[in-house]
Amino acid sequence: MVPVEQAREAARERGLDLVEVAPDARPPVCRIMDYGRFRYEQQKKAQAARKKQHQVEVKQIKYRPAIDDHDFETKTNKVRRFLEEGHKVRVTVMFRRRDMRRPENGEIVLDRVIEATQDVGQPEDRSRQMLGRDLSVTIFPLKKRAEAEQAEAEA
Repeated sequence: MVPVEQAREAARERGLDLVEVAPDARPPVCRIMDYGRFRYEQQKKAQAARKKQHQVEVKQIKYRPAIDDHDFETKTNKVRRFLEEGHKVRVTVMFRRRDMRRPENGEIVLDRVIEATQDVGQPEDRSRQMLGRDLSVTIFPLKKRAEAEQAEAEA
């Protein structure tokens, strides 16, 4: 343990800074270092960590209850492509005006989408969310779902 004044003098002689690295420790821990270089290296480490981080995007595709077959196939192919790329997909059925009288038509559309994409994706759970005039379900890509379940089992 070195007195503070003696440590400051040693740092000044070397042309460096006296930096407190563990202020909560008893006694506080200090180091003699180039503080500017230390901060630069910390920023570079943080930047590299952000670069390696993979963010999962949730894509959203909207359907209507009275959708035509060709439109359904086009949108479902888009859902399939997103799932193959590893994204989560929120499939939403939008109801307008009189569509709200028959919400089961929206359920049928969601069931068709889930059935058409079952080889590349799996719904988060069997429940559907009704948010205002929208009925939606989230579909996970199969490989991401398996990784998530494996991580839960390990924890």
